[in-house]
Amino acid sequence: MLAQAPQTPNYKWFSCISSTLLTAFCLLPLASATATAQSPQNRTLKVGVVQRFGTKVTDKLTLKALPGDRLTLRYKTPQGIETTNATSVKLEIAAKQMETVAVEERVVLSSHRSFESAEDSANQWRTQGIEVEIAQPLRWQVWAKRDVYNSPLVRRWLLQSLQAQGNKTAFLDTKVFKQMPQAFWVLKGFRFNRNELDITAGKNVIEVMEQTTQEATAVEPEKAIQQTRRYGGSLHLQKNAYGTYTLVNEVPTETYLRGVVPHEIGAFSPYASQEAQAILARTYALRNLRRFAVDNYELCADVNCQVYKGLTEVFPQTDKAIVQTSGLVLSYQNELVDALYSASSGGVTAPFGDVWHGPERPYLRSIVDSPKNVWDLSKQTLSDENNFRRFISLKNGFNEEKEETFRWREEVSLISIAGFLKQYLQKKQHPLANFKTLSQVQVVERSAGGRVLQMKVQTDLGTIDIDKDEIRNAFYPPISTLFYLEPIYNPDRTLNGYAFVGGGFGHGVGMSQTGSYNLANLGWNGDRILNFYFPGAQVVPLSDSITFWRQ
Repeated sequence: MLAQAPQTPNYKWFSCISSTLLTAFCLLPLASATATAQSPQNRTLKVGVVQRFGTKVTDKLTLKALPGDRLTLRYKTPQGIETTNATSVKLEIAAKQMETVAVEERVVLSSHRSFESAEDSANQWRTQGIEVEIAQPLRWQVWAKRDVYNSPLVRRWLLQSLQAQGNKTAFLDTKVFKQMPQAFWVLKGFRFNRNELDITAGKNVIEVMEQTTQEATAVEPEKAIQQTRRYGGSLHLQKNAYGTYTLVNEVPTETYLRGVVPHEIGAFSPYASQEAQAILARTYALRNLRRFAVDNYELCADVNCQVYKGLTEVFPQTDKAIVQTSGLVLSYQNELVDALYSASSGGVTAPFGDVWHGPERPYLRSIVDSPKNVWDLSKQTLSDENNFRRFISLKNGFNEEKEETFRWREEVSLISIAGFLKQYLQKKQHPLANFKTLSQVQVVERSAGGRVLQMKVQTDLGTIDIDKDEIRNAFYPPISTLFYLEPIYNPDRTLNGYAFVGGGFGHGVGMSQTGSYNLANLGWNGDRILNFYFPGAQVVPLSDSITFWRQ
């Protein structure tokens, strides 16, 4: 049964916002619209907008004030804090030669596609008495805490102890450096070499032009990439845990949402879906402040968190949805929900445990993504392969039926599967990463909601098991884990490869963004849409009594 909610928007806590004020907010100049008052409901977020500055010595960042404004730069000197003003500053990278060769090593306890599974792994290591931290050099990793396991002897003792207990995922990651990246800038004829820099602007908006080089591939030569974005709030350049730098945008929550909502749900999507997205994006940000604790900031600006493009492109309708829902979050038993969403569910949403490791969230369930009674999961479980294939063959009656990614089929050869899988295993330093031939791929377990829980791959070196969301990293082409495999044979009946036949795009947990379009077009408001995708959760004003997350 669908969760019932009022047909009219239930946002009475904000009756103090008149329609005149709302219109004025949406039409304010960029700088004025970002100058929002600070409050517990509008806390400042620390967002890593350039996460690996200095990976290449050709990396450059040009920071500019808006016309008629100036930047204020603050940095440390031996004499204390120094301040200077400029209309722009260019940050560059030099290769700093080390006086002696530097060796950096850490014990990597496990490697994951997602933060969610990494956090569950970290909690399991903690129950064994091992202090850990979560990092994201490329994939998410769980490290033995560096300031605890702080000598080569202790790190090797830990690794040997784990291996003696049969652990096969932990490894020692060792890097040797003869030079390190050093950030610098030149002002008024002077060169400043600094690892930290604070940048503010009088109008609270700073333009950032990022220049980097994309490495050559088998099909494309090396090329320069340049993008320009505007950010409200202030910027801070700081070192990260990987020897490079992060440019952190310190920005009020409600200003941050202006750079998220239109780029996640679409600036011209139905208004009620934008309301739902605004509430989810606010909830997601506040619940996930711990993601980058190892790097001393809170959130990233890409799909590993939420897509955030600052104030580069803002839109009146999404601004209106943010103001109309200002301070509203989604909670369950007085805790912020895991406010997950994806592009398309494929017709059925997934519980948390179908995709990641960790405790189930009661409000994240398998729900047939339709306003109609097109399938009864209680009577026809999708863990049954025949039921699942019948479900995937259905095309009508679903919220997403008009979307391109609702149903898909992609054929791929064994050779291509093997090449993609080998790259994945090498990144994880898997013991069977150097296999030569692949003979079979199987789905061996499927959830009641249809998601693939485990796959087996037969190679010349042995069997490799891959589970849950790791499947989308290990194989090309599935864009979700809602699929089945169909063998493709050569004329002589030998196996050539497989067709992946499935539905949806992304993890499929929580709200389907394209599904919310249809519900909004049917007249559902944002509150009702969220009640459909998060049964049992409530839209409430943020308050000090709400827990952001529990370990």
